[in-house]
Amino acid sequence: MMTYQEALDYIHAVHWQGHKPGLSRTRALLAALGDPHKQLRFVHVAGTNGKGSTAAMLDSCLRCAGYKVGLFTSPYIIRFNERIQVDGAPIPDDALVRLVEQVRPAAAAMTDVPTEFELITALGMLYFAQQRCDIVVLEVGLGGALDSTNVIDPPACAVITALGMDHVKELGPTLADIAAAKAGIIKPGSPVVSYGGAPEADRVIAAAAQAAHAPLTVADLSKLTLHDAGLEGQSFDYDGLDGLTLPLLASYQPRNAAVAIEALRALRRRGWAVPDSAIRQGLAQVRWPGRFELLRRDPPFLLDGSHNAHGMRATAESLRSLFPGQKFVFLVSIMADKDADEMLRLLLPLAKCFVTVTAPSPRAIPAAALAARIAALGGQAEPAGSIPAAVARAVALAAGGPVAALGTLYFSGKVRQAVAAAAAQEAS
Repeated sequence: MMTYQEALDYIHAVHWQGHKPGLSRTRALLAALGDPHKQLRFVHVAGTNGKGSTAAMLDSCLRCAGYKVGLFTSPYIIRFNERIQVDGAPIPDDALVRLVEQVRPAAAAMTDVPTEFELITALGMLYFAQQRCDIVVLEVGLGGALDSTNVIDPPACAVITALGMDHVKELGPTLADIAAAKAGIIKPGSPVVSYGGAPEADRVIAAAAQAAHAPLTVADLSKLTLHDAGLEGQSFDYDGLDGLTLPLLASYQPRNAAVAIEALRALRRRGWAVPDSAIRQGLAQVRWPGRFELLRRDPPFLLDGSHNAHGMRATAESLRSLFPGQKFVFLVSIMADKDADEMLRLLLPLAKCFVTVTAPSPRAIPAAALAARIAALGGQAEPAGSIPAAVARAVALAAGGPVAALGTLYFSGKVRQAVAAAAAQEAS
């Protein structure tokens, strides 16, 4: 039997390079494994931003309604196992090893070997089927139409969260192109819930839903009323559900919650038993690490995985709302394929200064190069040689003021560990 590390090494050894996009490899691999996805029901979630948070809310509410729920998301924060969860628990190490040993011969027998994400999709489907999940909240990896998760039959509901300009190289240069890729998860007769708010994208989604005879609901954010918001969380009303609470801090999260509520109501119309009490309880206890998360209160240290300009705009809005008039020390790392300059311009008005670091990804902009870009835009920045050093330097520069670590989820786990280690050292 292979070790857990050997299983991870095998998963990560399968690379994207040289593979044409498409669903044929995933279908072939799943067929060799007995088509486990055919035994499952799904809520399929696509979008540019908010899809992970929305998926987490759906998972929490469905569990509160009494269902056994699978959750498939990416990327992970601390451990790979977080990507495949059942009832809130990441897949155990020994279960992952057994699945890899089951999948490996099927993958090896394929002429066109699967990509890493296709392999992970198959592992997830197999685990959820073996665990006899009632429903799986399935987050798309990239796009929609050609994403490996799109091999599923018509889902119980398809959800399209907020759309913005990201992955343009893969999906196309316009918002309509991106919407068309995301709308690829719409399937005949299956209800669709959309965040809406971008007319160019909304037209594409509406046309795709109409062509598939798929009933479409667009979240009506005019029915959203915000109440209290602070470092403990926030409260709001949405379309007849009053006094809802959410422990997620970002100002955009009630809007994601509205999308989740509409999806749960769509499931209810299809016969799923999801009472309002389960929605209320599920939202109140949802957890989604690394997304506008307060890692420590004194001094304030926030972590957020904003990784594109659309997401960074929402993050800047949340920072202004929670810390009015305050300036931040930003600890940043950004991937080279993102619109780094636009992301940085959104932060500059809120910045005291920046500390840059290279996230553990081959796509990360080197810390020195990122600091130079900030300086070219008129900001003050200095590179750090490691994430623990960057955390320590940012806290020192803040001198009791707020710090926010932003730009990618790829450094979230190490930032979290460094902040926890620094707090433990202070306490000892």
